[in-house]
Amino acid sequence: MAKKNVIIIGAAGRDFHNFNMYFRGNTDYNVVAFTAAQIPDIDGKKYPAVLAGDLYPDGIPIVAEEELVDLIKKHKVEECVFAYSDVPYNRLMSLASIINAAGANFILLGLDATMLKSTKPVIATGAVRTGGGKSEASRRIVDELKALGLKVIAIRHPMPYGDLAKQAVQRFATVEDLKKHECTIEELEEYEPHVMRDTVIYSGIDYEAILREAEKENPDVILWDGGNNDFPFIRPDLMITLVDPQRAGHELSYYPGETTLRIADVVIINKIESADLEALQTVRRNIATANPNALVIDAVSPTFVDKPELIKGKRVLVIEEGPTVTHGEIKYSYGSLTAQKYGAAELVDPKPYAVGKLKETFDHYPNLGPILPSMGYSPQQVKDLETTIEKTPADLVVIATPIDINRLIKINKPSVKIGYELQEIGSPNLKEVVDGFAKKFVKK
Repeated sequence: MAKKNVIIIGAAGRDFHNFNMYFRGNTDYNVVAFTAAQIPDIDGKKYPAVLAGDLYPDGIPIVAEEELVDLIKKHKVEECVFAYSDVPYNRLMSLASIINAAGANFILLGLDATMLKSTKPVIATGAVRTGGGKSEASRRIVDELKALGLKVIAIRHPMPYGDLAKQAVQRFATVEDLKKHECTIEELEEYEPHVMRDTVIYSGIDYEAILREAEKENPDVILWDGGNNDFPFIRPDLMITLVDPQRAGHELSYYPGETTLRIADVVIINKIESADLEALQTVRRNIATANPNALVIDAVSPTFVDKPELIKGKRVLVIEEGPTVTHGEIKYSYGSLTAQKYGAAELVDPKPYAVGKLKETFDHYPNLGPILPSMGYSPQQVKDLETTIEKTPADLVVIATPIDINRLIKINKPSVKIGYELQEIGSPNLKEVVDGFAKKFVKK
């Protein structure tokens, strides 16, 4: 029987994992290409032969998603596997229709085909949308596990934007490790908070190898720290999913966010402090419809400002976490809301002053509010971020990213740093959930 020609449609993460789990070494298939979207400058690279396996001695090309139809016809592709996250259903099905019209099947791989099994107990965090509060929840879970005297290793959803072969297995235990691996701003925003809490975190591309390396450290618990709204790469013993009433209804209209909601043991409704009652009721109804047996926790994400008195009356440039406000579609996040809370005279819109890659970001996401996303996937993007900040006529810069980007770029204006942590409201809460998990799964 002839091999089926396949294209994997991705964004440098789930696509590589699906290949490794389902297609690498599978003689029934020939993966002719990955297509790339969401991540700047990833197209034009190759998935290297050292990761692709013996069936692909030249590696596998990564091309722009715009070339998808031409590739289907050129290579007589039979199946296209969709493999990235935080996508609205109308866009997902539009792409499926384009692929079907070109003659190919449209495929979504599920949990059983893509999840690894660990020898250690696993807690996983996920969300129905990017920017729902997974990172804060993951930090809280680690704190509660450590309070029980347990050793925790975190494994993060992939963000491989550099040399893919070198990034197969990455271990971060110190700030020097972050420098050694030349982390992007987005990677630093996710890894550094764990490292600063003395938690070892793994990431990379080959998650079978990553998981086995993490297990060698003999942790009591592995925490899967999810990315975007993807479901875990490792089968969890406890699945915790966050929903966001600022985007009520999205929990049932984005892929694969609805999947993460349906598999949750615990659902956290976060950001209640900034939600209106109608949106909150919509979210509660949708949870009850999709997953009536889930335990529901209410939570807030209050902000903490190092010098709040500097904000009042100032024209403020707010820097928000990039993925949250770009494909996460949040116009106003922690920084802008906090600036308004402390009396900023104006949120200065950086769009007219954006340069280079930042200008391309605004062109791609025209509905962004008057905020600056912390885009830094490449040295050029970091430089463009610095230049855009310099050109924007603001009195003060409000930094609302999980790291202080003053350490990475030169900001020639006064600045304040905003932090945020997850806080549950009443009971049930994460301490109760983690205590119950430890009693059931952890053998001491």
